[in-house]
Amino acid sequence: MKPLASLVLAAFCAVASLSRAAQAAPAVPNIIIIYADDLGYGDLGCYGHPTIRTPNLDRMAAEGMRFTEFYSAAEVCTPSRAALMTGRYPVRSGMAHDQFRVLRAVSMGHLPADEITLAEALKARGYTTGIIGKWHLGVWSNNPDGHPQKHGFDFNFGLPHSNDMNITPVAPKGAGKLADQRSEWWNAPLYRNHELVEQPADQTTLTKRYTDEAVKFIREKKQAPFFLYFPHTFPHTPLFASKQFAGKSARGLYGDVVEELDWSVGQILETLRKEKLAENTLVFFSSDNGPWLIMNQQGGSAGLLRDGKGSTWEGGMRVPGIAWWPGKIKPGVVQRTLACTMDLFTTSVKLAGGEVPQDRAIDGLDIRPLLFGTGTVERDAYFYYRGLKLFAVRQGDYKAHFFTQPGYNQPKPDEHTPPVLFNLRIDPGETFDVAASHPDVLANIAKAVERHRATVKPVKSQLVETVALQAPSKK
Repeated sequence: MKPLASLVLAAFCAVASLSRAAQAAPAVPNIIIIYADDLGYGDLGCYGHPTIRTPNLDRMAAEGMRFTEFYSAAEVCTPSRAALMTGRYPVRSGMAHDQFRVLRAVSMGHLPADEITLAEALKARGYTTGIIGKWHLGVWSNNPDGHPQKHGFDFNFGLPHSNDMNITPVAPKGAGKLADQRSEWWNAPLYRNHELVEQPADQTTLTKRYTDEAVKFIREKKQAPFFLYFPHTFPHTPLFASKQFAGKSARGLYGDVVEELDWSVGQILETLRKEKLAENTLVFFSSDNGPWLIMNQQGGSAGLLRDGKGSTWEGGMRVPGIAWWPGKIKPGVVQRTLACTMDLFTTSVKLAGGEVPQDRAIDGLDIRPLLFGTGTVERDAYFYYRGLKLFAVRQGDYKAHFFTQPGYNQPKPDEHTPPVLFNLRIDPGETFDVAASHPDVLANIAKAVERHRATVKPVKSQLVETVALQAPSKK
């Protein structure tokens, strides 16, 4: 009996040891990134909007961290999404171009296969990955290599590009700007994985259907770590809201749409609470660029910031940034340190226990010290590109513009020699040029530009417009 007793004891000790090891090893978190389209810095209640009601996002900020200086890495859709997915300025991946600024419905280009996406990096760490919403990094009906499932995603539900890229002949000129939208003006294709589910997609149902799919994904994948990338179609124009929200906002249709997005965020957070996943899930909410101001009342607001979508003024690239992780991120924190969407790549990989790729320049920083209140993050400088051209640089509190151009309606940029300079801490609206009194700051920024440019290698742009031969769209 003695040998048997010894075996039993040894087995018990082994199980106990494994149990202690399992308890000691922290579980990697689930990661959810919710990405609005063309939402401005000033469009949420917690960022100062007086009439749009966003109680769920306001609560998210109150329970988590609200960034006041959070940036998208580009001023329009495609390059900003490429930067988020890769942790790299889009000029490095070929997802930038001076003339063709985003992929169109007829484009053949896509995010290059040799780029490592956040989905691929997390999938390698054992994550289940899904994208629900707008991709805009490759139109797979033109080129199958542009599909999200070619870039690390296990599941896809949504549109391949912006909702205004399949306009029909019956649409009036300038249809996207009109307050009164008609579904027959648009022919957007809705896909589940590779299957065309609906064309034209009923855009009044998109936010709700995306949300239902996201809730289902969370519930079905909760047994293992998951990464959910949730890039909404709205408030990019044309604007559509469901019957539940249409006509309910004091801000008109734009407000209706944003309030429905807020409802969607509330559904995601409530699902995490009900499934007891909240304390092991990082949720981050942001926008791909600033508001589309030329859409008039159908566009949003950058608040006190200058200009909007399409420009490298602050209103074009400074966006809302809200982080939520109960028990890990202290509630009610206002974070005034500069951070950006590229940081979400590096931070997420680190949270998953991985290492960022060492064979390429990665521009995103690990912002866990900011999120968890354990330290600071040192950034040499932040670079504002418009297409392939470096328009501006921020270092510390100061931002120097070498070129300026409104988001739209001006064919060529204004060049500034010497650069114009603004202290963004004092003057976030970029009103008062202080270049004459700070030659030392301009000299330091020039050195930062030199260091940065030494790391940028020319690559072929994927955004060159190529007309694909396509079969007639299904009705």
